[in-house]
Amino acid sequence: MKSDAIAAPSPSVVNPLFGFFMQIWAVFSAEVQKLRHDPFELATRAIQPLLWLLLFGQVMANVRGMTPGNFRYIDYLAAGILAQSVLFSAIFFGISAIWEKDLGILHRMLVSPAPRSTVVLGKAMAAGVRGVIQGIIVYVIATIAGADVSMNPLHILGVLLFIALGSALFSTLSLIIACIVKTRERFMGIGQVMTMPLFFASNAIYPIALMPGWLQNIAHFNPLTYQVDGLRALMISGGTTEYGFIADYGILAGVFAVLVLIAERMYPKLVA
Repeated sequence: MKSDAIAAPSPSVVNPLFGFFMQIWAVFSAEVQKLRHDPFELATRAIQPLLWLLLFGQVMANVRGMTPGNFRYIDYLAAGILAQSVLFSAIFFGISAIWEKDLGILHRMLVSPAPRSTVVLGKAMAAGVRGVIQGIIVYVIATIAGADVSMNPLHILGVLLFIALGSALFSTLSLIIACIVKTRERFMGIGQVMTMPLFFASNAIYPIALMPGWLQNIAHFNPLTYQVDGLRALMISGGTTEYGFIADYGILAGVFAVLVLIAERMYPKLVA
């Protein structure tokens, strides 16, 4: 008799939850369709990491004392360039929201009963897929460039999780910027300004220990630092994490959650 009372959850609980995830899936599917229509974009974005690894990496490999321990510089750089590639792709993701506003698509999305968080999460998931595809391309390039890349399946899975989470985080930040500036011209200018400080104020291309004290403080508040730290430990054979995987994942997930809360409140203001 007692089991009958708890046999099935109430439809009023299941249906809203199911509807919530279906709404996220609808936004996600629409965004992925855009990628399917223009796969050439991902191929062109592979050019920049190729240049960094083959040119910058080979030149800086001759500078002594650049990397800690027994790391070759090409190994140290590989994870940083992977993170950079994901960052540069995700930080301009918000421009699609401005296009949707200009085309009137955003108005139709905002009048729907779907919670604003489903739109933000759906777009973040799509950015994660884009980042994973980009990451696989860079992974192959790093291997060709001679980096000692780990082929452990668990390490590769961990790398993909870091890429997806980092892409979701920076694409949501990009969406917030789009809600503030509201025009493509301003967005492109601010996007360009943001990428360089995020990249250079991290451990992507040199250890934090080489930075002046004030820049080290900034680097420790930079989420890209923790993404690179996790990627470097998993991607490179013999790599280690400076902050620990729990801290790396936890900080990225925490920052992403805060950005989602901000973005869902600001998203309607894009059409205001």
